[in-house]
Amino acid sequence: MAYREYKVLHVVEGGLGTILLGSSGIPIKKLEIELNKQAAEGWQVVFQVIEQKRFWLFWSREAVIVTLGRE
Repeated sequence: MAYREYKVLHVVEGGLGTILLGSSGIPIKKLEIELNKQAAEGWQVVFQVIEQKRFWLFWSREAVIVTLGRE
C-alpha cells in the first residue's frame, strides 16, 4: 500500500532509570498514548524498529522508532 505522507516517531527510555537501574525499558504508556493520538488523526503504523545505542560511557538505552503513514 502506498501512502501519501509519512511521519516518524522516536520514543526513548528514560535516562535516569538507565543510570540508576541499568535499564528501565521503553515507556509503553507514553508510546500507547502517542499512537492512539496519531491513529485518531488517520495515521497507521507502517514499520517499527527497536534501536539500542550507547548512553554516556557504560550504559545503553533503547528507543522505538515507529514509521506512520496515511493516504
